[in-house]
Amino acid sequence: MTETALNSGWRQTHLGRLLGHAMRRFDARVLALMAANVGVPLALSNLAARGQVSAAHIHITRHLAVEGSRLTDLASAAGMSKQAMGDLVDQCAAWGLVTREPDPLDARARRVQFTPMGLAWLDAFRQAVAQAEAEFRAAVGDEVATVVALGLEAYIA
Repeated sequence: MTETALNSGWRQTHLGRLLGHAMRRFDARVLALMAANVGVPLALSNLAARGQVSAAHIHITRHLAVEGSRLTDLASAAGMSKQAMGDLVDQCAAWGLVTREPDPLDARARRVQFTPMGLAWLDAFRQAVAQAEAEFRAAVGDEVATVVALGLEAYIA
């Protein structure tokens, strides 16, 4: 084994680890902002404030099409198994954020759709993401934030 491999500092500071920490921090900030949003129903705000709503639930908010999505498509977009996404959808349905409706294009399938409360949650998500992005820009500067965004877009392309 090489000297470099034995030095463990690289394991704590590599780009993937930093990206993971940044994503968790960003998602946690978004959830905190959503919990404080006056447009979010009090029950959801309380769930979010108590940590009952997690970044995993954000996958639904982030990936569910406004016109609705099939569970398999939603799971695929979020990079999750259909079963794991089904569990999240069940929780969100119990909270009144989404419903499962018959798919007009396939009688065997069902579509997950936002409820009016879910659309309010989606709007709170939009506002929270905008504020968290503005806070990131303020923390690192506009030029660095732009370079980070451009670099990440190029990397995932």
